[in-house]
Amino acid sequence: MGKYLNTGNAGFQSVRKGLYIDKSGLISFINETLGTKDKLTCISRPRRFGKSFAAQMLCAYYDQSCDSRFLFQDLKIAEDPSFEIYLNKFDVICLDITWFISTVSDIGDTVKYLQREVIRELQETFPEIKQTGDSLPAYLSDISETTGRKFIVIIDEWDALFREARKNDSLQREYIRLLRGLFKSSLTDKMIEAAYMTGILPIKKYGTQSALTDFREYTMLSPKRLAEYVGFTESEVKKLCKIYDMDFEEARHWYDGYSFRKIKSIYSPNSVIESIKNREFGSYWTETETYESLKIYIDMDEDGLKESLVQMLAGADCPVDTGTFQNDMTNIKSRDDTFTLLVHLGYLSYDAEKQSVHIPNEEVRREFLRAVTAGKHRKVAQLIRNSDHLLQDTLSMNENAVAAAIETAHSEGTTPLFYNNEQALRNVIRFAYISCTDEFLRIEELPSGKGFADIVYLPKKNSSMPILLIELKWNKSEDGAIRQIKNRHYPQVLEDYGGDLLLIGINYDVKSQKHTCKIEKYSVEKSVPPV
Repeated sequence: MGKYLNTGNAGFQSVRKGLYIDKSGLISFINETLGTKDKLTCISRPRRFGKSFAAQMLCAYYDQSCDSRFLFQDLKIAEDPSFEIYLNKFDVICLDITWFISTVSDIGDTVKYLQREVIRELQETFPEIKQTGDSLPAYLSDISETTGRKFIVIIDEWDALFREARKNDSLQREYIRLLRGLFKSSLTDKMIEAAYMTGILPIKKYGTQSALTDFREYTMLSPKRLAEYVGFTESEVKKLCKIYDMDFEEARHWYDGYSFRKIKSIYSPNSVIESIKNREFGSYWTETETYESLKIYIDMDEDGLKESLVQMLAGADCPVDTGTFQNDMTNIKSRDDTFTLLVHLGYLSYDAEKQSVHIPNEEVRREFLRAVTAGKHRKVAQLIRNSDHLLQDTLSMNENAVAAAIETAHSEGTTPLFYNNEQALRNVIRFAYISCTDEFLRIEELPSGKGFADIVYLPKKNSSMPILLIELKWNKSEDGAIRQIKNRHYPQVLEDYGGDLLLIGINYDVKSQKHTCKIEKYSVEKSVPPV
């Protein structure tokens, strides 16, 4: 077994020894592509979303130098008709680009060093094939021409050079030439049975064209058939929570939020695993990245990015055009480019049907709050700090202070275009009460009584907080909002929760451009089921 050619199955063995979710169905998909015009696959995912685990799984399955049956016989792939046909049947070249970057003294030598190292190892296996230069594509072609053997090439972190050497255009172009020689030449079909590349970014664009157009790409914008392999599905997380006696609703709150056309609920995999190992929910995925990487981009404030951040921190979606993004970290020219990059980095979730983005879950929301608080958006940071005071004033039933705080949030946190409408007021309330997300679950338009309660904040389990039931009025009165809550019996739907409610009526007067607030305490008796 070698370092790059036929590396064996040790990597996947270590994966199987840990807490493992069966994602071997990916092998069935790749088996369908072997030897076809669809044989080149590029997967882009955020950090800690299982890319390397999948690469190690594929290496173990295809590598002819080892027997990996025992690693797969209890997984889904073992039931597939193709399982026996391709199990340990190929020469596999496995390249981790981050390894080569960390090994060279000068990152500019990475591509040359990679080719020399792989060629040297190939010579040990194919001594009869003489080396005629330093080109890896040419040497692989000579091997295939002489022996008739084809290779499966697996490249992990393929885009690491674009991330680590962002401004070194000559190195990037040298690297693209290598990949083109392997995968976009007249000899590719003769020497390559399949290729599987993983990375954070999709394949770099030059102008409007991808540099490697023959690859089938599966990204955070469009994972297509591979959506279930982006992370953990809801059924997988439910199963784990049941086995390890963890609260599924808490897991959903912390780690759900990535959604695609065919699968509406995908969870951050590393974070789910770490929460189960530690028996505690918290921020795990974001601990693997410094918040500086997020702060850099949101500090750009391209095209009013601040206002969009306010809306998303308050729970709203923001429209985005992903078409201009060049798939690199240097050509960020607009708010849309920034948001598209953050989708690929996992900080935002993309809704392809709405063509919009939002903050996916509590884990990422807290990272945004850290980055905004420490960044250039001082007004947004102050609004976040004000929200802490607003919650305390609400609990203390300080109506004037609540109205003043909402006044501040309204004047600082929304765009003038939408200042005078009811939806703007709802957005302001979302943001003004952003501190509630630590101890409450927010529900909008909760069906109750004879209508819908505008916004309800339900305390999380083991919280001593009251329920906050907020009714909004525009150009009417705060007393009218309280009367509507009572007349339409909104509190009745919450009787199963028991305890105290705070009824909060908020009105915005267009003429005076002032907010007013009314707060009443209301007790709900918890219903007792009949014996």
